[in-house]
Amino acid sequence: MSQVVVRFAPSPTGPLHIGGVRTALYNYLFARNQGGKLILRIEDTDQTRYVAGAEEYIQKALAWLGIEFDEGVAEGGDRGPYRQSERGAQGIYQQYADQLLQQGDAYYAFDTSDELDAMREALKAEGSSVQQYNALTRGRMKNSLTLSPEEVQERLNSGEPYVVRMKMAEDEDITFKDVVRDEVTFNTAQLDDKVLLKGDGLPTYHLANVVDDHLMGITHVIRGEEWLSSTPLHVALYRALGWIDTMPTFVHLPLILNPNGKGKMSKRQGDKLGFSVFPTLWTDPETGNVSQGFREDGYLPEAMLNFLALLGWSPGDDEEVMDKARLIERFSLERLGNSATNFNIDKLNWFNQTYIKEQEPVALLPLVKPEVEKAGFELPSDEFLGEFIRLMQERVTVIGDFVKDAPYFFQAPDSYDEKMAKKRWKADSGPLMTELKAAFAGLSDWTAAALEQATDDFVTAKEVGKGKVMAPLRLALTGVAGGPGVYDIAAVIGREETLKRLEAAVAALG
Repeated sequence: MSQVVVRFAPSPTGPLHIGGVRTALYNYLFARNQGGKLILRIEDTDQTRYVAGAEEYIQKALAWLGIEFDEGVAEGGDRGPYRQSERGAQGIYQQYADQLLQQGDAYYAFDTSDELDAMREALKAEGSSVQQYNALTRGRMKNSLTLSPEEVQERLNSGEPYVVRMKMAEDEDITFKDVVRDEVTFNTAQLDDKVLLKGDGLPTYHLANVVDDHLMGITHVIRGEEWLSSTPLHVALYRALGWIDTMPTFVHLPLILNPNGKGKMSKRQGDKLGFSVFPTLWTDPETGNVSQGFREDGYLPEAMLNFLALLGWSPGDDEEVMDKARLIERFSLERLGNSATNFNIDKLNWFNQTYIKEQEPVALLPLVKPEVEKAGFELPSDEFLGEFIRLMQERVTVIGDFVKDAPYFFQAPDSYDEKMAKKRWKADSGPLMTELKAAFAGLSDWTAAALEQATDDFVTAKEVGKGKVMAPLRLALTGVAGGPGVYDIAAVIGREETLKRLEAAVAALG
């Protein structure tokens, strides 16, 4: 078998949806598993839908996730150019459109938008279940199949707008193999004569896709299920252009559904349920609207990759937590599922928790620091933050939870949990905290272990239950009921701050 060459070919029409990220990931994992190459190709032939900044966004989002390309618009390579608009400017697609026209596999069509609408309305009035430009209707339209060669040439010479359409057979089965769905058959009676070349001289997705995949030596086309119905046209193009023997293997990935299993996962549903559908922050250049990404929501790229890899693929056993190297090692197309899968945000949260727990605190410093500043707190030393992260990382789900769940590491509480205070701050709590403060003040060693020993000695001497001291101590230092070990908290915030908070709590709670 020749070297595997795959491509991820997004259109720069907006932000990269998480479904597109999964497609890029599967192409990446397969290429690396097979020792092959991965190309990033920008399919920007539809200039009417082009969105400024989208191409850069796609590249940066994939880089954040750790998906690397061997060739592409940034990396270069000898299969370029890697933007279809640049390839079109070189006349690459025009020559193959001309070949199809000369062979009789395509034709010129001069119909206006009004004439196309009239055709559809006439078919509707006739009771036709399909209103499209196809083998049954092209004979009544204005094209090079119904006009004389002289009239066609005259229209072309005059600059009259036209498109080039594929001439599909009237009634023929087109069968192809798909890795996920095995053998797939479409009858051409179900298909229309798709436009291959538009009036502006740029190709549509269909012609450009087939030509580029062939010229770039693509061996496997791994893409979303929505392109399955276009594949018979692509097979017809491979056949008409004489490339059927080198046609790539098709792999159409199942849909990702909303968490409730109803419909393809959408931004609208994500907003409704409180999660993103984009990998990173996207600012719409036209409206200025900002959409959060998974990165901004506090998810680690390693967790996203692990979660997405299992959203349609299975290693065949119970192994779930796999870093990128392990995913590459285990990935195979044969283990892809053929049914749609729900986007389970709870599972993603579990993966994120798992990866946060496994990180060295120092690795999380660059992610936690912005959260501290965003909350309006003064940025402490790296040593302080490292200890803070160590105490909190088993308790958080996303990066933002570090500071949100434990602001008391950075600022003394300005209020105290009413329910806990009522239940655990008794009449003798104030005097006990005042005496405990004095015991703590005399410590020469300010560590969690030393603080615990001092507390044990204190309750022994006072002949009180430890619970009479621990709950008020936690309330004084944090203002809330839960959190890391109270001695650990005191050790991190330091002697001066601990004593100050004990004094403040006694003054506030009596």
